[in-house]
Amino acid sequence: MGKIILTGDRPTGRLHIGHYVGSLRRRVELQNSGEFEKIYIMIADAQALTDNFDNPEKIRQNILEVALDYLSCGLDPAKSNLFIQSQICELTELTFYYMNLVTVSRLQRNPTVKSEIQMRNFEASIPVGFFNYPISQAADITAFKATTVPVGEDQLPMIEQTREIVRKFNSIYGEVLVEPDVLLPDNQACLRLPGTDGKAKMSKSLGNCIYLADDPKEVQKKIMGMYTDPLHVQVSDPGHLEGNTVFTYLDAFCKPEHFPEFLPDYTNLDELKEHYQRGGLGDVKVKKFLNKIIQSELEPIRQRRKEYEKNIPLVYDILKQGTEAAREAASQTLSEVKAAMKINYFDDLELIRKQAEKYAE
Repeated sequence: MGKIILTGDRPTGRLHIGHYVGSLRRRVELQNSGEFEKIYIMIADAQALTDNFDNPEKIRQNILEVALDYLSCGLDPAKSNLFIQSQICELTELTFYYMNLVTVSRLQRNPTVKSEIQMRNFEASIPVGFFNYPISQAADITAFKATTVPVGEDQLPMIEQTREIVRKFNSIYGEVLVEPDVLLPDNQACLRLPGTDGKAKMSKSLGNCIYLADDPKEVQKKIMGMYTDPLHVQVSDPGHLEGNTVFTYLDAFCKPEHFPEFLPDYTNLDELKEHYQRGGLGDVKVKKFLNKIIQSELEPIRQRRKEYEKNIPLVYDILKQGTEAAREAASQTLSEVKAAMKINYFDDLELIRKQAEKYAE
């Protein structure tokens, strides 16, 4: 069996450049690398409903937004299966069987679950669906026999829980499931891109996101208003890089070829940083440089999005075809799981034959 990728996003809003540098850009590279036999990219609407159950319309509308962001970033339906999680009932059935392999105390110890519960103020009343989402995620990954799961560091406990489920299932029922490996971002700055206001996380509610669908003027406005170094009041003042959002974004986006094109006064990013730290380089000049870099990165994405927006039925057809292909793969895995668990009663012809012989005696 070749290498298989499973990854995806919750459709709770439009995707932003944090998603782009953290996962989307890498997905396109992996898709085009030729190293993977299959790539499954999931719009995790069922998972999103675990903490948005009272607002299904939000999820419904954002499925299209996420699909448009996927396609505009360069994900190719000829190379990657784009699918909707809730339309594959096999995932729910696998989740149900895996529940028997995990204890409540183990779920409670999962660091990602604990932090997510705290962030959503669920401490007093945790929805069971949300509490169980590490098990659901294990079903998603194993259904497609994914060998590789690209994630950020914050998701490592989730993947470890998947591995535990795989090991326990295989030890009881036989070698059926595949234990996945993690693929972390190769650029340290991409592990967690902060919001434009310097907050640790981009959030729609905080208004600190640069969305992939933002027009050039909106992007420029957000970049020019970015949080930098509060101690860098005068141009002549020495600047600090730590906690400086502009330089964090440069670490994530800047390439050597950007300097001759946009800022020929410098040969590389290290030289720019050195000048900023010793003083004499203003924030406005650095922000203008960052703006040119981001705009050049987003422009082809914007253009592809405009083309897909002209044919929305095509986008839904892409999702439908991808979902059908994904369901076929998940159905095969579920059949193998049920056979291993000895609950494939109507497909086990040997069982039927033996039982018939037993009662014929």
